[in-house]
Amino acid sequence: MAKRKRLSPLGPKALGSPEDTPLETKSMFTSAPRRAAPIADVAAGAAATAALEELSERWSSARQDGRLVVELPLEEIELTYLERDRMAEDEDETAALRDSLRERGQQTPIEVVALPGRAAYGLLSGWRRCRALAALRDETGEARFGTVLALLRRPEDAPAAYRAMIEENEIRANLSHYERARIVVRATDRGVFADDEAALSALFASVPRARRSKIRSFVGIVRALDGALRFPEALSERVGLDLAQALRDRPELVRQISSALKADPPQNATAERAVLNGFLETEKPVEDPAPKQSQTTSSEPKLSPEILGEWSGLTLRRRGARLELDGAAADAAFEADLAAWLAQRLGR
Repeated sequence: MAKRKRLSPLGPKALGSPEDTPLETKSMFTSAPRRAAPIADVAAGAAATAALEELSERWSSARQDGRLVVELPLEEIELTYLERDRMAEDEDETAALRDSLRERGQQTPIEVVALPGRAAYGLLSGWRRCRALAALRDETGEARFGTVLALLRRPEDAPAAYRAMIEENEIRANLSHYERARIVVRATDRGVFADDEAALSALFASVPRARRSKIRSFVGIVRALDGALRFPEALSERVGLDLAQALRDRPELVRQISSALKADPPQNATAERAVLNGFLETEKPVEDPAPKQSQTTSSEPKLSPEILGEWSGLTLRRRGARLELDGAAADAAFEADLAAWLAQRLGR
């Protein structure tokens, strides 16, 4: 407790120096530091908790909506989650992609979807990037090539997943009509769509109608010759459309073409195209040769109001009541023949 000084009458000692009289102290000057009111502590804590919850919610929402790039091990990516629309890799493009990943790293994330009940992700787009990263990891052994940057998508169903893959590849990849038609057939066979037409309309709804019509024609080729053709992605648009029409007109061509390709397998796309062209050429109708002009009609004079006939560079004209012969001079035999012909022609 604070000490108090007993008061005493004024006297000589009381009027001494200030140092002789101790000062009175109060507890207010020696108490502990002041604390904030309890209600302020509660309010600050509640605000901090709300901010953390909002940040966590936004983070989770961004991740689920595909707006947050995550880093995933390559082993957790299932490349076969969807039937891929790309059938072959271009060696030059693949080499260029590996060089870019080696020098600059991955610049564009892939797209994946979380597989329910599994610690894995199904690949929607980015097949070439995953393959290139895996090749670099095996080649260099560097850990940085063992992971991939990805956007976690959340498609509502399987058709949406296929549409996501196709839309991305329509922008980035130069796919052939055969590859586009093949993914239509594969999606239908997997039960994703009811039939080929439904798959075509859903997967390629955003492409021009003319291109969608061409893909429809190639669907017939895929259905008929997918196992027989060795280089189908090399089919040009013209050859493919001709082949599709021939298969519709003559269904027996499926067996004939398959047998020919199996008996002598082509070693490259050029050889396979030559085999197909051989069947297509036999389908072309044989045109009748142009009728030859009769020798007699070609030598007969052509009559007109003024020009009565032309023959061997000579022209017979009617000038009023007279007949004149223009051109090289004619001998007597020719004039006699001409006179006889005129008499018969003019009914004289």
